[in-house]
Amino acid sequence: MDKKISIQRRTLQQQLAIPIENIEAVNSFLLNPKATIVQDFLDVVLKYGTPGEINRKAEESRQLPALLERLKELRPDYFQDIKWLLQQRDRKAFIQVEDYRKKVLGENVNPLDFNEDNPVTLEISSCHYFPWLMDIARRAIDQQELMPGRVIKVRKMKEQEEDGDLLAFAAAMQVIGASYVEQLDTRGADGSNIHLRGPDTLIGYFGGVGEPNDYPLRWLDEFLYYYTRFGVRQVLNLNPGTILVGMFLHRLGIDIEYKISVALGNDNPYSAFWTLAMARLFAREDGSTPIVGLNWSNSTTNETIKIADEFRKSFNFENITRFEYHVTQTWKGVVIQPYCKRQQIVELAQCIRNISAKHEGGDPDVERERIHPSDIQDYYRDKDEIISAGHWDYLGLNFQDKFEAMNETACELTRNGIAFIAARNLHHGVRNTRLRC
Repeated sequence: MDKKISIQRRTLQQQLAIPIENIEAVNSFLLNPKATIVQDFLDVVLKYGTPGEINRKAEESRQLPALLERLKELRPDYFQDIKWLLQQRDRKAFIQVEDYRKKVLGENVNPLDFNEDNPVTLEISSCHYFPWLMDIARRAIDQQELMPGRVIKVRKMKEQEEDGDLLAFAAAMQVIGASYVEQLDTRGADGSNIHLRGPDTLIGYFGGVGEPNDYPLRWLDEFLYYYTRFGVRQVLNLNPGTILVGMFLHRLGIDIEYKISVALGNDNPYSAFWTLAMARLFAREDGSTPIVGLNWSNSTTNETIKIADEFRKSFNFENITRFEYHVTQTWKGVVIQPYCKRQQIVELAQCIRNISAKHEGGDPDVERERIHPSDIQDYYRDKDEIISAGHWDYLGLNFQDKFEAMNETACELTRNGIAFIAARNLHHGVRNTRLRC
């Protein structure tokens, strides 16, 4: 590089530094007793108690015995399913990683041939219903397949609270050793913006629109409800306002965690820098942030993620904030098909730590043959309406296709000597039901 250009670049770069007085101005506002956004936020929090009291309620609610006791009363059939899952886990009915590698590669597998430093988390979305989870658990045993290490769940919270899915899922994730994410009902598709409704106004949702006016406070209230009563810690986040509210909560000491949805549109390193820089500013004294996942948009290239990894490391978030990347997408409603980025994940895993391979649809060759291929619009339908329309089996098959795609990714990673994170308590020889992965 020309020396003159190099000097000019360094001179210009110095001007990007944030003056201390600018940071002090932000702090001054946050500590102002008349700051409306702060006082309104604190009013909602204090409805549930102090941060210590709130965390204690959540901890008690998520204890496996407490979940099972409530589940036994509400859904005895689901309680029996969890008992069966516990029995299968404890008798090691699920294939272990070393045996899985032999299944894929043959008997002469050398563990040293695998890159254990950059394991890829096997992620599936969306597992709307608890019976679907049981279906793939039974299939995994029968066909020696892998259960996911991370599960995204997009279903109406009140609906699943009433039918027992919420309790059953919370218990099952502890049993299998997987992290999971719920999407709250206070979201862009809930009618919060009276001017937007359905596909004909889809462009109106661009830019994370969908939490107008007081909705971040409603989102906060809803999170604290499910956090204290069901121990739900991780939720999906798709709006800058609720992202900031989550940072506020975490800064107070409340142990919220969330993943930033693909719907927010992080499709370049500058947008991700904006998000993670804010996370750095509001990090706790131990350096932690509630952003445990950042879902990149479908257009993102591996080069973008590599660039973003530079500041993720600089902020000491490499082991905290997982970069989540769609390998597959629903056949309808999201992207132009065919869409499959399995090879991109394999390439990315060679050099980037803490990433997940997310499967939101089946492989294109499978999806195109389905009578009812996967459709993002199905995520927002009522369960009763799905059943009455005769679509229950179709949607269940769509989920099986996602599960199959996830297992194909695991095979491809294995063929390339890349480790993965499946359900830890089932496949990795771990028996810690409290494990977070």
